[in-house]
Amino acid sequence: MSARAGIIVTGTEVLSGQVADRNGPWVAARLLEMGVDVAHVLICGDRPADLAAQLRFLGEAGVDLIVTTGGLGPTADDLTVATVADARGLPLSLDPELEERIATIIRDWRGLDPSAAFSDAMAAGIAKQAHVPAGAEPIEPTGTAPGVAIAGDGRRPAVLILPGPPGELRRMWPQALSTRAVHEALAGREDLQHDTIRAYGLSEADLAETLREAETSVDGFDSLEITTCMRDGEVEIDTRYPAAAATAEQSLVTLLTDRHGDRFFSTDGATLDDMLARVLARRTVATAESCTGGMVAARLTDRAGSSAYVLGGVVSYANEVKTGVLGVPPALIAELGAVSEPVAGAMAEGARARTGADIAVSTSGIAGPGGAVPGKPVGTVCFGLAVDGRDTVTVTRRFPGDRDTVRRLATTYALHLVLEAAQDS
Repeated sequence: MSARAGIIVTGTEVLSGQVADRNGPWVAARLLEMGVDVAHVLICGDRPADLAAQLRFLGEAGVDLIVTTGGLGPTADDLTVATVADARGLPLSLDPELEERIATIIRDWRGLDPSAAFSDAMAAGIAKQAHVPAGAEPIEPTGTAPGVAIAGDGRRPAVLILPGPPGELRRMWPQALSTRAVHEALAGREDLQHDTIRAYGLSEADLAETLREAETSVDGFDSLEITTCMRDGEVEIDTRYPAAAATAEQSLVTLLTDRHGDRFFSTDGATLDDMLARVLARRTVATAESCTGGMVAARLTDRAGSSAYVLGGVVSYANEVKTGVLGVPPALIAELGAVSEPVAGAMAEGARARTGADIAVSTSGIAGPGGAVPGKPVGTVCFGLAVDGRDTVTVTRRFPGDRDTVRRLATTYALHLVLEAAQDS
């Protein structure tokens, strides 16, 4: 059996939706990479009673490790350490060395003299952060708040208490994994393999049918833990399995690619963005966007090093920009409308001509909620693809959903056009 873990993300601002949770998914992904089975990711506000209830729930769920994030600051609502200590029946005591390290960090940040005194309120906040539960192992601060690792006791799981700011948490993670409490909690885990394959244009119904076939045709299928996720038009299939089931996993991949080979664009875990970076290392690309408003260019330039292949882009929301900057004939727009394949093709050709890129992709559509015209409902998007040495290709798609969904789906489709063009050249 693999070790099991639960994650508790604290913070009323996260619970209320004011701040998006960046810690829960990140910690879960790191644990899954280690072969740890993440049973629950919970969110609670800054109320000790609610945190205590979640600690009890995870303990009763039989996890080996609980990871908490947040609530380690100097203010009155930062109560994670005290709440966990109370739940475990561990008294808190001041660690003078830790207190001095926190004080030094704050003096350095503020440019204060090493002997400078703090106000009573600041000194109390520093002392609060330097209290450690009996028998626990403090973890060096990566901001001002130290982490804490509490070992399991046979009846209750180990608890790893980490700071809330994502940057501090991520910098502390390697130290946290090296603590005795975490090492002991995860020592008995089985090493699980984790593979991901990705498809585009594969319906969930077709995938479900193939997976039902795999239940009877793939020897050892029961040893595979398979999860699927539809995201922005792509289907992600994650498989976790013990080393002994590697043959079963390979048989599953073979079955899926035999049935839907033209839809699978990644069988090695690479994302669309990863693959674009690979194939565009030998090509250059430019964009001309209307309805997506720069989202295609943003995806292409999101990773470091993209300046080697992204030459530029034009957000031609207004028809005047389509004609004046990209060179789309005004008569074409007047006759067919901006949302038409000939206009999308001319946009892509204009972007390629003006930047000198090998590949240019364009989008022109109706993202909604208004703007529909007869024959062109909301969700209609026309694409153009201009590639050096080839005829320009145009295509029209209709995407379901609200404005945000249509724009995201159109962005993904445009990037897949670029990927296919770059792979074929």
